[in-house]
Amino acid sequence: MNSYDVAVIGSGPGGYVAAIRCAQLGMKTAIIEKYSTLGGTCLNVGCIPSKALLDSSHHYEDAIKHFEEHGIDISGEVKVNLEKMIARKQSVVDQTTGGIDFLMKKNKIDVYEGLGSFKDATHILIKGEKEEEIEAKNTIIATGSKPSSLPFINIDKERVITSTEALKLKEVPKHLIVIGGGVIGLELGQVYKRLGAEVSVVEYADRILPTMDAGVSKELNKVLKKQKFKINASHKVKSVERVGDDVIVKADNKKGEEVEFKGDYCLVSVGRRPYTDGLNAEAAGVKINDRGQVEVNDHLQTSASNIYAIGDVIKGAMLAHKAEEEGVFVAETLAGQKPHIDYNLIPGVVYTWPEVAAVGKTEAQLKEAGVEYKVGQFPMRALGRSRASMDLDGFVKVLADKTTDEILGVHMVGARAADMIAEAVVAMEYRASAEDVSRMSHAHPTFTEAIKEAALAATDDRALHV
Repeated sequence: MNSYDVAVIGSGPGGYVAAIRCAQLGMKTAIIEKYSTLGGTCLNVGCIPSKALLDSSHHYEDAIKHFEEHGIDISGEVKVNLEKMIARKQSVVDQTTGGIDFLMKKNKIDVYEGLGSFKDATHILIKGEKEEEIEAKNTIIATGSKPSSLPFINIDKERVITSTEALKLKEVPKHLIVIGGGVIGLELGQVYKRLGAEVSVVEYADRILPTMDAGVSKELNKVLKKQKFKINASHKVKSVERVGDDVIVKADNKKGEEVEFKGDYCLVSVGRRPYTDGLNAEAAGVKINDRGQVEVNDHLQTSASNIYAIGDVIKGAMLAHKAEEEGVFVAETLAGQKPHIDYNLIPGVVYTWPEVAAVGKTEAQLKEAGVEYKVGQFPMRALGRSRASMDLDGFVKVLADKTTDEILGVHMVGARAADMIAEAVVAMEYRASAEDVSRMSHAHPTFTEAIKEAALAATDDRALHV
């Protein structure tokens, strides 16, 4: 039987990063993955493939809608080859997962393919082509999450689908009904909207992106409506029925009236649930709460002192970069270091176009906490860079403490917001004031000038370009 200092169950961004950091710190490390490729949901059926399709569909949309205005004349019909688009997406996935294989070899991490389950707190059974058992002084549970559904929905994976199936459709839907106006639904909805589908979003809350700042939600709602999305907020879905090649969704609107949606595909994107199936956690003394999450303390330690858990399987936002930070945190804790994570400073991103990104507190959260704050907001359309690229939608909003001027939250909608949010994270990590950021030189012309201008607006309302 092979013995290890650390065994990691699950090879998503949290798991494989935890394994690498453990190996870097001199621990003999193993990683266990039940699928044939490493990388978990994110690399195989999540972040990476969805961004590949978003980029491909964006190119297509630019070609049919914007090239002429840029002085690019395309003669002949511009057509979508969905099969080739999906194949390119898969090649991106294959390259990325192959890169994880390389990193495991480079860091001398033993990889086991099979379902890992606890025999007890220090022994793990691995059921793959053969059954093996390993011993681990410490274990990190990084088993991630799976798409959630509603109890009355039968996901047949053909017409009623999850994000996994939406990444490999054989045809562009005529009418895609998206249940859930969160990140996954809006991103994949935009992919197929660009390719020619009619898209109807049905959201239970009173707005899309209900967990983000209301201003951001309102702005993206406006932009998506301009893109001909049909957005139906405050709608409670009560039935989803497949009839031949059609899907009929019935929902009650906020007045209690029944509304019917008829499409040829229905994407169920109502969130994700922690995945611990087959883990046999109780054999190791690991507690799982009534929400299906592995319970952990502030050190990400479970009720079994030598077993830790990270990522989607524990509380908090289900984000790949959050899982990575937690993986490093546990590895360094095991090495006797004193790492830290500030969960308030983990950014959230929506990769629609325009992109949406945020870090820190929303206005609603500050109001609820009784914090007095000031707001600086700057429209993207006032930037020279935005006019040059024809990306005029969106804004940057800076929330700062009314007394100290410390930045408490940054929320943005716009081109490259996913990349720009890092500036806000750095500023807030070092507890910068709005004035600090407003006095930093930002290259011109760039999208990031909007951050400087919003910081100026928060500092005595002195934005320069509005």
